[in-house]
Amino acid sequence: MANQKLATVTNELIESYGNTAKNVINAYRVGNERAVVFMDQTFVSALAKTGTRLSAKARSNAVAAEKKLTAYYTKTVEVTSDNANLVVSKAIELAEKSVVQVAANAGRFEKSTGVTTLSALATAAVPAAKAVTKVAAKIEAKSGALVTKIAGKSVKAKVSAVKRAVAAPAKKAVRAVRKAA
Repeated sequence: MANQKLATVTNELIESYGNTAKNVINAYRVGNERAVVFMDQTFVSALAKTGTRLSAKARSNAVAAEKKLTAYYTKTVEVTSDNANLVVSKAIELAEKSVVQVAANAGRFEKSTGVTTLSALATAAVPAAKAVTKVAAKIEAKSGALVTKIAGKSVKAKVSAVKRAVAAPAKKAVRAVRKAA
């Protein structure tokens, strides 16, 4: 029984660290999306400042090159962060299954041998595991706040929510680049 309690607390800890890792990945995604928006706006501003000094062909070539670079960079960030999220999710899943399996094996070992040392250790470890879980929950909350701060507005610290929150300004900047051409 104590093993199951320790396994539950350990899985909560694993889940919390996993959420923190996902929040860091979201911060990477949101930060890069904001950088793309900034670069698009800067590019539009630079094109506007050139006025008629650039030929129409040079202007269209510059816009085409900027669009390709932006698209490549955005796709790279998207693929990288999606793959990182998949890796974290799989690692969490495997770690949680492993903890449950270890707890089950410890229970079987105790039944087979009659030695209850593992239960005693697990019972003793639960308060420490709960304390670490509380610290991990605070770290998780701070990482969620980091994503919100980077996004520049209130967003949920989830991949899909963060992606949608920043995608609209990025599309507006891309439209502005196209209009400038």
